[in-house]
Amino acid sequence: MPTIYKICPASAWREAERQGAYRGSADDARDGYIHFSTAAQVPGTAAKYFTGQQGLFLIAVDADALGDSLKWEPARGGELFPHLYGELDFDAVILVTDLPLRADGSHVIPELAP
Repeated sequence: MPTIYKICPASAWREAERQGAYRGSADDARDGYIHFSTAAQVPGTAAKYFTGQQGLFLIAVDADALGDSLKWEPARGGELFPHLYGELDFDAVILVTDLPLRADGSHVIPELAP
């Protein structure tokens, strides 16, 4: 089971739980899909888009459970990234964990399953 990851403000995730669906961030809506990262891509994504941001969750998702709505497409530097065209089904979520912030603005990335 390949695992993919979404970095998300905790408040947005809690609101999605209340609404019964995660539809992504404003950037996701603009691009037409929910952005995800592989385990190897998470540190770069955190550094590029989330440096200095507190109150984040790291959402681990079973990529196989997303079916044909998940596409692997070139992004930063031509590297393939997972993009979900549609809502994230909570049944595919494996784990939701805090993404702590260090004093220098970087995040403590836990050990991630590939």
